Amino acid sequence: MLKIYNSLARAKQDFVPIEPGKVRMYVCGMTVYDYCHLGHARVLVVFDMIQRWLGAEGLDVTYVRNITDIDDKIIKRAAENHEPIDALTGRFIAAMDEDAAALGVQKPAHEPRATQYVPGMIAMIQALMDNGLAYVAKSGDVCYSVHDFPGYGKLSGKSLDDLRAGERVDVAAGKNDPLDFVLWKSAKPGEPQWDSPWGAGRPGWHIECSVMSDALLGEHFDIHGGGQDLQFPHHENEIAQSEGAHGHQHVNYWIHNGFVRVDNEKMSKSLGNFFTIREVLAKYDAEVVRFFILRAHYRSPLNYSDQHLDDAKGALTRLYTALKNVTSHPLPITPYAIDWNNAYAAKFRSAMEDDFNTPEAMAVLFDLATEANKSGDLQHAALLQSLGGVLGLLQRDPNEFLQGGATDSAYSPERIEQLIADRAAAKQAKNYAEADRIRKELADVSILLEDSPQGTTWRKA
Repeated sequence: MLKIYNSLARAKQDFVPIEPGKVRMYVCGMTVYDYCHLGHARVLVVFDMIQRWLGAEGLDVTYVRNITDIDDKIIKRAAENHEPIDALTGRFIAAMDEDAAALGVQKPAHEPRATQYVPGMIAMIQALMDNGLAYVAKSGDVCYSVHDFPGYGKLSGKSLDDLRAGERVDVAAGKNDPLDFVLWKSAKPGEPQWDSPWGAGRPGWHIECSVMSDALLGEHFDIHGGGQDLQFPHHENEIAQSEGAHGHQHVNYWIHNGFVRVDNEKMSKSLGNFFTIREVLAKYDAEVVRFFILRAHYRSPLNYSDQHLDDAKGALTRLYTALKNVTSHPLPITPYAIDWNNAYAAKFRSAMEDDFNTPEAMAVLFDLATEANKSGDLQHAALLQSLGGVLGLLQRDPNEFLQGGATDSAYSPERIEQLIADRAAAKQAKNYAEADRIRKELADVSILLEDSPQGTTWRKA
């Protein structure tokens, strides 16, 4: 049985769907005012892996990942750029989609945008006011009264006395308590606004996700996920809003992925140590980046460096080399049905059912690669590719990956093949000095030749 570490319980728990055979999962997506960085990449890839595994377990998954397209940072950036907000957000949504596709991230079933759900937000805020959990502050903002919600703090595990306003908690004049957060912001000149019973304004950040998840998954659903930085205050506030409005449990399992770190500090824009997905993909194959992310357990810190990505490239090269070497026939690009009784498959499944333990699952892939290299057995190679496919890996022609990046106009694939032929002719003529010179010429531009009884092939170093 699948076990999930539930942040709410602070323990691994057996996963039991609310509706047998079906899973409803909501993940907090991006605030679209800039290019996505590696921290965003981790969220995209981790929850893509989770929804893929749930599907592999035979569950019918409804996966929702929202887009925040109205926010203080968006308004500020649009003003700085002298462009309409929808032009800014549209541009970065398109960029996000390109980055996600490059990383092999499947599209969610739904990608709601906050601006499409403002009427529902107004309705939920009204319900909270009716339930005595919200009030209009002197500033004109509508605020949530955290002291009036008995369960506040249960996700973060802290009492109200311990809690402090966290990142992105709005500070408004005239609040009843410093921890109270804004549900509805009164209108400011030049900002987007909607009519409401409390005057013109726009929604606060936290209310967006409560309403979008309710609308698409219902008032009570299985899994809610996001980055560790969202656990407090964002997800804590979602619980307060949804449970305060509806009077019952909101989500059964809360999943949070760990931070990406650089030099042992969290990667963040405020520290100036972040790398956009595009910057990384300019240097590394996108599948290498996906492999790098999944090689670590999703809850552990992920330490970014070129060395770690180089190591990931070398490791993924080993797997693709095993696929290339085992047979001259192309492997099935669409994975065949996996026999989960197979010893390798069973070990892979056991790892994944233990809170999505991808490092242990990947160890099985390397065991399979070793066995495929020893035996030359097509079935081992096919299983390797199929299990890799469960993680969104190893679905390309091996040569496409191994020869990827050979873009130097002086060394096109055709030119490389000609040099290989020239080297073979030199060896045939016993001109070994010329053969060695050709090998060195190619090695100097990071093209490695590999000789076998079947002939000579090449790959990028």
